[in-house]
Amino acid sequence: MSKVLSDPDEPGEVLRSLLQAPDIVLAPGVYDSLSALVAMQSGAQALYLSGASIAYTRLGRPDIGLVSVTEVASTLALICDRVSLPVIVDADTGFGNALNTARTVREFERCGAAAIQLEDQTLPKRCGHLTGKTLVSTEEMVGKLQASVDARRHTSTLIVARTDAIAVEGFEAALERAERYADAGADVLFIEAPQTEQQMQQINDRFAGRIPLLANMVEGGFTPMRSTEQLQALGFSIVIYPGGLVRALAPAMQRYFSTLLNDGSTGKLRDSMTDLAGVNEILGTSDLLLLGKRYSQDQENQGD
Repeated sequence: MSKVLSDPDEPGEVLRSLLQAPDIVLAPGVYDSLSALVAMQSGAQALYLSGASIAYTRLGRPDIGLVSVTEVASTLALICDRVSLPVIVDADTGFGNALNTARTVREFERCGAAAIQLEDQTLPKRCGHLTGKTLVSTEEMVGKLQASVDARRHTSTLIVARTDAIAVEGFEAALERAERYADAGADVLFIEAPQTEQQMQQINDRFAGRIPLLANMVEGGFTPMRSTEQLQALGFSIVIYPGGLVRALAPAMQRYFSTLLNDGSTGKLRDSMTDLAGVNEILGTSDLLLLGKRYSQDQENQGD
């Protein structure tokens, strides 16, 4: 298949333009079309769809490799159909070997991904901030990245290479793996779970200016939490908050169900809730109904 070299309307091209700007790209984590829509309405410029957030919300399970490629693809397609922002999607391990990974890249690109993230864990994988991870060889991961680069239809679609080697092989080994992944054609490097700000600075001392670097902020994870401004000063180009929304909503859901089941009413929560009109405003219900009416009138006019 011949590749489209450049198309300003491609989501990857939009994300590349953001990366060329002086400010760091903040990509909030979302897990469905509603969360993506609210993030866009709140001013987000890019979004991050993680396998963890899908596991949490669609399966009610932890991030231990239970999510399938089709579940990610269907979620991604619905998000990209609803919002116009570039989406970075977590493709986990590629869901198999290099051939599986190539198929995953083609599928996610068709669904609208701007960037596709691949990691060097074994299958099934687990959250980068859980212990007990294991890795494939550097050579196997290099092969997957090369397959990804070859498989993408648009050269503007970014391939994000993530290594989990810090927790398994040590910090220096993680840097060496990252070098190999950059050489294999990765567009962005994601060195997962540095444990100190010194390690974060060392990552940037080695790679910043050569290739964009992604920082992952996980509340309660191994990496020190730093503001977007601080991460930009260190040299990072992208920061993601993959599961932060779920961690914010979980206590709200607990309060909601506890209040409803104990009181038999949502009365105590009304001040912190939106009403039906508010939801319809967020969703753009009036605009959609007007559009439907226009099409109905068009059909009536054609009948005349």
